[in-house]
Amino acid sequence: MSSCFLRVMLIAFCALWTLPELVLAKHTGITRRYNFDIKLQKVTRLCQTKSIVTVNGQFPGPRIIARQGDRILVKVVNHVQNNITIHWHGIRQLRSGWADGPAYVTQCPIQTGQSYVYNFTITGQRGTLFWHAHISWLRATVYGPLVILPKQSVLYPFPQPFKEVPIIFGEWWKADTETIINQAMQKGGAPNVSDAHTINGLPGPLYNCSAKDTFRLKVKPGKTYLLRLINAALNDELFFSIANHSVTVVEVDAVYVKPFKTKTVVITPGQTTNILLKTKSRSPNATFLMAARAYATGPAAFDNSTTAGILEYDHQEHESSVSNAKNSKPSVLKPALPSFNDTLFSMNFNKKLRSLATTKFPAKVPQTVSRRFFFTVGLGLIQCSRNKACPGPNNTMVGAAINNVSFVQPSTALLQAHFFGKSKGVYTTDFPANPPFKFNYTGTPPSNILLNSGTKVVVLPFNTRVELVLQDTSIIAAESHPLHLHGFNFHVVGQGFGNFDPNQDPANFNLVDPVERNTVGVPSGGWVAIRFRADNPGVWFMHCHLEVHTSWGLKMAWVVTDGKRPNQKLPPPPSDLPKC
Repeated sequence: MSSCFLRVMLIAFCALWTLPELVLAKHTGITRRYNFDIKLQKVTRLCQTKSIVTVNGQFPGPRIIARQGDRILVKVVNHVQNNITIHWHGIRQLRSGWADGPAYVTQCPIQTGQSYVYNFTITGQRGTLFWHAHISWLRATVYGPLVILPKQSVLYPFPQPFKEVPIIFGEWWKADTETIINQAMQKGGAPNVSDAHTINGLPGPLYNCSAKDTFRLKVKPGKTYLLRLINAALNDELFFSIANHSVTVVEVDAVYVKPFKTKTVVITPGQTTNILLKTKSRSPNATFLMAARAYATGPAAFDNSTTAGILEYDHQEHESSVSNAKNSKPSVLKPALPSFNDTLFSMNFNKKLRSLATTKFPAKVPQTVSRRFFFTVGLGLIQCSRNKACPGPNNTMVGAAINNVSFVQPSTALLQAHFFGKSKGVYTTDFPANPPFKFNYTGTPPSNILLNSGTKVVVLPFNTRVELVLQDTSIIAAESHPLHLHGFNFHVVGQGFGNFDPNQDPANFNLVDPVERNTVGVPSGGWVAIRFRADNPGVWFMHCHLEVHTSWGLKMAWVVTDGKRPNQKLPPPPSDLPKC
């Protein structure tokens, strides 16, 4: 009996010794190291060359590919005059808030000639995310895909694709974006809108002298392609469609959803969407535009241009079906996109998004709530100082706020101040749980639309179950606001037009299979309700992902205290954390 046992143990030991990578892949993941050199690079778009801030001279930046459970180490070295930070958008950063990246929230920026190693582990996540600069407007050119594959040998819960293709949307300005926002903030006016939208950094054939700067996707007939859509644009929500093709939505913000077909996708800055494209069974004698243009709801000017890539079929394998292709020029088909202000389409699209809510992929939405918050989000006016001439009435400028508080960026990082107990003079903990006064939020605005300013946070005890209603306002104008929460995913349990009714609307909340994401669009003239569990100690930024609104103050922070157990506490900062 004992010799048999020893023989079994010996075989098991040999198996572990000869296949260690399988053990690592299943349990601990691997460590992946990247070097990000922040450097200037001359890039030509729209017949004009300018010097832009890049990672490793690439635009868009390098793709990070990892697997669920992997540890990521990215050494960022700053070779430019601008301060820099990098945010890993959508990564939970469980007990690794020092690596989250927003400037003056979780870290002081990396200054010229300095470096910092972002160190984090991908825990319980797989799908499409992205990384971008998180200081001023540098993310206009400093961004790239972050693709998390499932663990080895784990399949997708949808048809396995023939090929996977990242498609990252952006905006391009002919002028320097730092100059644009700095001048706007100094003068108190709105910054200039972009000159073009881009697909994988390229404007496409609908812009002047940009035919050669066009993203082309060559496909084979009868195949399924997984397109990983990422909206890295600064200020524009987008509609996206492929001419004469339907797609199937299977994931948003790195969380699987119940699949549904659509001809058009709506995607806000900060959101990602995975779609399956099933190509036609035979190669048609045509090319198809993949087009994106702005979904815009506010009264301000916006970039109303259309970026396009080209979907073209590989004819080699089906030469007989296109015998006339050589003799006739293939037609170029364009998709029909919704009108720029089609809020109803956006609402209906978002209501189709549901979690899988299966045993393997459960929807862990909090069924009960321990803290409720009601936040108004929107615009207002900020009183300028006497020595500053502003364009608004009575020397005011446009600002943005949550619950009438326009956030003031501190001069030191909030997370350090919190961790070392030195919050005095840095931030206060009196962020209001409700608006300072009630009014008809989506109706006639109040006569006084001046905003308060301050660096205020909400403190949450560890594991607090939070319900947050985000209400758009019509002050200056109703407008859609894509709100991004760092450090957490949340469930979207309800949404609607008009004013949220606390007595009626909660009865219709979806607590069974609500979509889970990290960025949600607050509907123009409407509201959205989310729930999350505050199970990640640290300081977590929440802000509008329209960069102009963030610049104007539509942002705040949550401070989540340590739990009682060792694995519920934030570790000390790394030794190379930048200093202010």
